[in-house]
Amino acid sequence: MAKLQKSIDKRNALVKATIELVNNNGFHATPMSKIAKMANVSPATIYLYFENKQDLVNQTYIDVKAEYTNYAFADFDPNMPIEEGFEMIWKRIADFKLNECEHAMFLAQCDNTPMIDEESRQEGIKHLQPLLDLWERGKKEGVIKPLSDYILYAYAINPLSFLMMTQKRGSFTLDKAHLEEAYQSAWSSIKTCL
Repeated sequence: MAKLQKSIDKRNALVKATIELVNNNGFHATPMSKIAKMANVSPATIYLYFENKQDLVNQTYIDVKAEYTNYAFADFDPNMPIEEGFEMIWKRIADFKLNECEHAMFLAQCDNTPMIDEESRQEGIKHLQPLLDLWERGKKEGVIKPLSDYILYAYAINPLSFLMMTQKRGSFTLDKAHLEEAYQSAWSSIKTCL
């Protein structure tokens, strides 16, 4: 049992080091040797858990995406009214992005790099299924604009990454009023005008 825990701890240390180094240096300035050093393991140990750097980054992306979506959908009930469900999910996503900044920054970097392979990207999208299902139901009910899910995500969810980065830099503080304004703007951008 102790060996298994030690193995889990090493893998977790490698994932943590990958997130921190990618956030601070970018993907290309994060060699395996630096990841191993920060994780306090030998470089050869990485290859017990991951095939190569691509595999390490892809698996880290999927792990963090799963954590993000588990948090976002924790209290979500698929039978909620569309607006209530969207508000709950949006506010949980905002909470994650503002309180789990390192993981949210890593996901934002992954969303904007060719480093993540298509298979991992599609796996990441599967984790968003409750939101996509809510939008689909909303489109059928005439509550959500009949747009591509990518466009809905770009207008309703992606602005949170921008706000997270501006807050992290100290340029802007997202207080309760600003968060409510941001939510109302997100909702307005995807709801139909009745």
